[in-house]
Amino acid sequence: MRICIISDLHANIEALSGLPRDYDELWVLGDLVNYGPDPAETIEFVRSHASTVLRGNHDNSVGFGADCRCSPRFRAMADATRDFTVSAISAADKQYLRNLPTCACRQLNGDVFFLCHATPADLLYEYRPPDSPLWAREEEASSGANVILAGHTHLPFSHTFRNRLVANPGSLGQSKAGDSRARYAIWQDGQIELKAYPYPVEKTVAKILALPVPEEVKHDLVQVLRTGKVP
Repeated sequence: MRICIISDLHANIEALSGLPRDYDELWVLGDLVNYGPDPAETIEFVRSHASTVLRGNHDNSVGFGADCRCSPRFRAMADATRDFTVSAISAADKQYLRNLPTCACRQLNGDVFFLCHATPADLLYEYRPPDSPLWAREEEASSGANVILAGHTHLPFSHTFRNRLVANPGSLGQSKAGDSRARYAIWQDGQIELKAYPYPVEKTVAKILALPVPEEVKHDLVQVLRTGKVP
């Protein structure tokens, strides 16, 4: 069984369309929408292709009109693109986002997976660094799992804490890993591999430049896409 794991798509259909299709199942760890120009198309792709999909903090924000609680540097970007996203998707799409679970458990060939967007202790919002000792803590939500899959930080990593593997595939649609490539992970034969691929970033940039959002927001969104760094 070959599992493709993606997170933080952020309405970037160019990045999503380039995802290799050589998988048996697609698992999505949340944040389908916001920041990017194609939320409806992204939701439709995930709805059609993924077997497990979680709600991220931006999905929650769009679906429920809630605060995304993102970092201060991204606050203006999140607020402006949320207003656009709400106007660009259907009522059925919003209901789809609202109905997504905030965590999931899967079992595969003896491995027990706990999936969340942020952390087992705070499913939507906590920013926990890759090297945080908190990953080794026994947390009630993930009790019994030997693999934890999380997104949210846009930083790909795979570490073993005690006897538990913790992995983040990174962001498919808004890399913060130092370059513009889309990030994802593959689980196969009891092993996880972090992967990346280039996509036509300038197509996404052109769409962002046409969005009805402030110029400074467009500038920051484009800088993140092109550089893979926080502006």
